[in-house]
Order: sequence, then structure tokens, then C-alpha cells
Amino acid sequence: MKAGTDEVRAGRVVALRYRIEAEDGTVLERSDIPVQYVHGGGREGLLPALERALEGRRPGETLRVVLPPEEGFGEADPGLRVEQPIEEVPPPFRQVGAEVEMVNDRGEWRTFRVTRIADGRVTIDGNHPLAGRTLVFHLVVDAVREATPEERAEGVARFAPMA
Repeated sequence: MKAGTDEVRAGRVVALRYRIEAEDGTVLERSDIPVQYVHGGGREGLLPALERALEGRRPGETLRVVLPPEEGFGEADPGLRVEQPIEEVPPPFRQVGAEVEMVNDRGEWRTFRVTRIADGRVTIDGNHPLAGRTLVFHLVVDAVREATPEERAEGVARFAPMA
């Protein structure tokens, strides 16, 4: 590869592995199989703070990035938590972890998750599961390549072989 062509830059497909931890070191999510994304504006891109941290990195580099809620998945919005009597909740949604898509008065869809069932009441939450938390990201850059014209246009990596 020519010098500099393997750096993480806008318009390139990046393959990386990651681990997300809570501040206390509890592993919240991980991917040991590289995931690919189009750096710099892809539809399935990373959080902006992570993209900034990855800019200029090369395959083989590892980094640790600590993100407060405002740079991660935002603060938790108490207005997105709803509690209802269990008898008002359809049976398929009477279990923790169940998900339901709901639309607001502006026509915007949001996923709500059942987070608690206690005392005959069901709590559903429309916040991202990691909202309100400071997160520690451990990233490993596995490969970088130029995005195809289609990938750049669509903002989606097509999982073509990485050189």
C-alpha cells in the first residue's frame, strides 16, 4: 500500500473490533469479529467522537476512548420511560427485554424496551440502553481500504474483502 493510503480517513471503509465497558470495567458489548463501516458520514457510522478518535489511525493500532453520556448515547430522558398496569400491556410484551416500535405525534418511530416488571406494572423505556452512562470503548483497527463509489454514495460498507 502507498504511504498514507491505509490511514482512517473520510471515504474509507474501516474494519474494527471493539469492546464497550462501563466505568467499573463491566463489559457491556463486544465484537471479536471485525465490523466494517464507511468513515465520515456513512449511514451506519460510529458515534462522532469515536470517528474523531479513529481519524488518522492505521491497521494494528488500538485505542481506548472514554465518552461521557453527551458524547455517547445521550442523557437518559425520563419522559421516554412509561409505566403501565400489566393488564394494559399485550401479552407478547409482558417480559423483560421485549421490544415494541412506537410512533409519536410527529410520525417518528422509536424502539421501546420492557425494562422492568414488578408489582403488577410494566416499565417500558425508549432511551438507548446505554443512554446516561459514561462508556469506555476499546477499539482495534484491523483494516482500511478505499470505499467503492457505491459505498460512498450509499454510506454503507458492502463487506468486500479488505486488502
